[in-house]
Amino acid sequence: MIRVLVVDDSAFMRKLISDFLSAEQEIEVVGTARNGEDALKRIKELNPDVVTLDVEMPVLNGTEALKQILAEHDLAVIMVSSQTKQGKDLTIHCLELGAFDFVTKPSGSISLDLHKVRGQIVERVLAAGLSRKRTEEKVSPKPVIKPPSPVAAPRLPSVKGSSLRKIITIGTSTGGPRALQRVVTKLPKDIEAPILIVQHMPAGFTASLATRLDHLSQITIKEAQDGDIAKNGVAYIAPGGMNMSLHDQGGSLVIRLSPEDTESRHKPSVNYLFESISSIKGYEKIAVIMTGMGSDGTEGVKKMVASGHTKVIAEKEESCVVFGMPKSVIKAGLAHETRHVDDIAHAIISSMKKERA
Repeated sequence: MIRVLVVDDSAFMRKLISDFLSAEQEIEVVGTARNGEDALKRIKELNPDVVTLDVEMPVLNGTEALKQILAEHDLAVIMVSSQTKQGKDLTIHCLELGAFDFVTKPSGSISLDLHKVRGQIVERVLAAGLSRKRTEEKVSPKPVIKPPSPVAAPRLPSVKGSSLRKIITIGTSTGGPRALQRVVTKLPKDIEAPILIVQHMPAGFTASLATRLDHLSQITIKEAQDGDIAKNGVAYIAPGGMNMSLHDQGGSLVIRLSPEDTESRHKPSVNYLFESISSIKGYEKIAVIMTGMGSDGTEGVKKMVASGHTKVIAEKEESCVVFGMPKSVIKAGLAHETRHVDDIAHAIISSMKKERA
């Protein structure tokens, strides 16, 4: 059973969220709290595995409560956010601090239509609970069972002496905002490639993410706009609710955004971006897959590798919040390197240098 504490200043919201979660066999709601201060007391009393934490609350808000929770307890926290500008900015900050994931209230702090995101709340709590149990299993000594060998990674084509231009692309989901912060902030401003990023996130939040990462980084980071010309030293984050693709038009790399749905349940989709890049000729490409649930990105990586001149870097399990997307790429034998998140920027830079050698 996944033990959950529900924290919200609205009694109505606490009741709705508790009812949604209690209906699941794998979840037990062990208690509720009305603000961050109350939550800290209840956590000590109830020892939950997962906390759903409202972002905007009186007495002690979600951000300050999160800092204390993560400093004092080993548990997963899911932020419950409003869609106000302040709510979005605070949510991104919470994800960077170490919150597991977030869910947005459809219509303000008291959402009568919260049932619209019921599935998201349940899915994220289940994923958070499983992730925490996986972490506990790593800590507990167990007999080592050698896993079956993955399919051999594709041979990386020799690029010595190559004068081809470069494209860097990154796909990530749950745990992505914090992982991105640990990667893009280490990239030099004179890096000789544009960076295209897909982070699974709803509309509005990607703008806050781009702004925050831009303030922390040497490179320029922005939310992509339709028609942007991708430039070296600039990272473009796909807007939530839109699919992003890249196209070579007369020697310029042009970003296109589309609201169209695809086979992926995610929008933006990593596959959608990667598949568009696979058709671009005359460029060397670095594809990075980091923490996230599911397998979005694997089919796109396959097409990029098949097109040639592609280096694939997957995040190691030990640093992933959720080892889903990288695991899928590794299992398919598509990763040339697996790296801890703190080493990914170095791996990207090294690959760039090798290609120029």
